[in-house]
Amino acid sequence: MHPVMQVPLLDLAAQYAPIRDAVVDAVTRVVDTQKFILGPEVEAFEAEVAAYLGARHAIGVSSGTDALLVAMMALDLGPGDEVIVPTYSFFATAGCVSRVGATPVLVDIDPVSYNLDVEAVRRALTPRTKAIVPVHLYGQAADMTPLLALACDHGLQVIEDAAQAIGATLDGTSLGTLGRFGCFSFYPSKNLGAAGDAGLVTVADDEMAARVRLLRVHGAQRTYHHEKVGGNFRMAAMQAAVLRVKLRHLEAWTEARRRNADRYRQLFAALAPEAPVTLPVELPGRRHIYNQFVIRADRRDALRDHLRAHGVGCEIYYPVPFHLQPCFAFLGVPAGALPVSEQAAAETLALPIYSELTAVQQQYVVETIAAFYARA
Repeated sequence: MHPVMQVPLLDLAAQYAPIRDAVVDAVTRVVDTQKFILGPEVEAFEAEVAAYLGARHAIGVSSGTDALLVAMMALDLGPGDEVIVPTYSFFATAGCVSRVGATPVLVDIDPVSYNLDVEAVRRALTPRTKAIVPVHLYGQAADMTPLLALACDHGLQVIEDAAQAIGATLDGTSLGTLGRFGCFSFYPSKNLGAAGDAGLVTVADDEMAARVRLLRVHGAQRTYHHEKVGGNFRMAAMQAAVLRVKLRHLEAWTEARRRNADRYRQLFAALAPEAPVTLPVELPGRRHIYNQFVIRADRRDALRDHLRAHGVGCEIYYPVPFHLQPCFAFLGVPAGALPVSEQAAAETLALPIYSELTAVQQQYVVETIAAFYARA
């Protein structure tokens, strides 16, 4: 095995270096205009990202969390309403349901894709169910065809949490354009990352698009005249300018991540064929964009510690499902009730997958994992 090598979980500096001049020019352009909130830069980004996604409307907002929140506000979800969400995701998926006063109904996931289990959703339906929030976790589509059919049969809204899935598709159609709303995050660690917080709402319905645009500016079409109680969900022009530069590179970065995923599979087969590790599965009809490359591993916590001790960045997404979080104890879902999610929380580990990752670095990651299990 090689001497200790530093392989970060994500290397934003490596991504930034070749586009530095373009990013600096874009930021300078915004500073020179002194137009920092919404405005022409945001409008241009909205048009460009809508074209990329094939979305009728793309509305820039302040974060991925706020994208979910404003979509739920636009649908008037609130007290007495139930919204079905996976118990295994980033906190905002369920947190936003609570913030609008609705009740998150937590259901289990599919063990292969880590996305919503459609039959679990079906069992969770009640007369109070108003919406379903499928999460395209780690960059791969949830099982949208039966979920959309179920929603249609029961008159439910579908809000896609595509925070980790920009550029991912299902049967050639961009995620975020299948449900009533699509919600994206441009947190810096995402495949398309801003220089801070930013997000996006996609929607085909003109009336709903107008409602989201109204709600993102405190419900005011004219300054100080408020038609609805909204929020400050405005995208900063600086973030839009940076995102416009990065959007031009997104497809190349995505394909590099996909190549890295293929290389991991080859390396594990060649260098660690006996390691008790399960690699992510790319399901038929889905373009996986690998926001994360998540393995399942025996003695996961010990492996994590070993990797970090040998310079390999790794992370657990996510160690505690929502039903075991203290803030959701009031829902009364006991430990053991959603076992697939609990098992995923105990076994999964994200490895480096960023587009600038080299073959040598990947080989070191796999050799380090093989060495851990060889000494057992």
